[in-house]
Amino acid sequence: MPRYAPNKMPSGVKRRYFELIRSGVRGSVAARRVGVSLSCGSLWFIDAGRVDFTDVLVSPRFLSQDDRIEIADGLARDEPVKVIAARIGKSYQTVYREIARNSKPDGGYQPWYAHGQAHLRRRRPRPRVFEADPELAAVVAGLLEQRWSPGQISRWLRRRYPRRPRWHVCTETIYDAVYRGLITPVSPQLLRTARTYRHRRGRGRSRDGALRQCTTIKPIAQRPPAAGNRRQAGHWEGDLIIGAGQRSAIATLVERKTRYTILVPLPGGHAAAPVADALISVFARLPAGLRRTLTWDQGNEMFQHARIEQATGLSIYFADPHSPWQRGTNENTNGLLRQYLPKGTNLNSYPRPELDRIAAELNDRPRLCLTDRTPAQLMRRWHRPWSAEIRDDP
Repeated sequence: MPRYAPNKMPSGVKRRYFELIRSGVRGSVAARRVGVSLSCGSLWFIDAGRVDFTDVLVSPRFLSQDDRIEIADGLARDEPVKVIAARIGKSYQTVYREIARNSKPDGGYQPWYAHGQAHLRRRRPRPRVFEADPELAAVVAGLLEQRWSPGQISRWLRRRYPRRPRWHVCTETIYDAVYRGLITPVSPQLLRTARTYRHRRGRGRSRDGALRQCTTIKPIAQRPPAAGNRRQAGHWEGDLIIGAGQRSAIATLVERKTRYTILVPLPGGHAAAPVADALISVFARLPAGLRRTLTWDQGNEMFQHARIEQATGLSIYFADPHSPWQRGTNENTNGLLRQYLPKGTNLNSYPRPELDRIAAELNDRPRLCLTDRTPAQLMRRWHRPWSAEIRDDP
């Protein structure tokens, strides 16, 4: 049997030796098959540190065992890192990071040792944060029951517990824990989307079906700049949330500056006349400073917009067809409300006190766009709390 110094054998011989070890062959048998002594193979095994895992390439983005062998051979020949990187098809920054992360304690780069270190780091043996900390899971579960979003919870944890860095979990960590059931049993009530699994991203929506007005309307392009820059209160966006079978509806109004939300029940239906009566009733009770403009989509429920303008002093503008982003504040709010008012339900079954409670809970949530202040806080800075007056009316 040939006997050579361990570090003088070609890389192909070492690669075959470690392939045999990973396939379950004993060290003595693997050494004999590649033509080296048992002691030589043992030195390779000890030098590598760990080679008993299955070598599976996770993604072409990651370095393979062959890539690390090429790096080691290139370093042994004193080649520049950029030359090595070009040969294996990776960026030179990737090769620099690989050498810094996975070199041995003595500073030498051994490809099988480096591959084993990368494998150990990828395994993530530490437990997940919500599994290791039941107290944190209980705190997050309580906020989810109050219908806080994972983003709001993540920011609140950093503000409330600045000296507990382990509690500073990111939004995605909370989502992952929710879908895995680590915080509380998975249910549609946990998240505003009512999803119990990770949803595939994508639009999946049709742009057909929008309704146009049959009367003279003012397009959103004519809306005053004060309504667009959010520097002045009193500019609103509105829309309808439709119930099961299109037999019930609720009007939603959102103030653009403060994001303050008002829910308007429509027990008489969502045709043009009852919608106009309901909006006139709500806006007539608001202070004059909060009755400036209203932006709506081009739906037939606003056929009597001229009557609304005459009765309230509002100027009503209409978004372009198939352009929901022009009323982004209202569209976002409607998405939040679907956690309370799921699709496929009879919206007439929600009494006015319940709608007021939902709106109050939504207005008391901290918002990232408001630097974590609440819509209710901002509204109190501009006008006295008039929402109680609306709730007291029959």
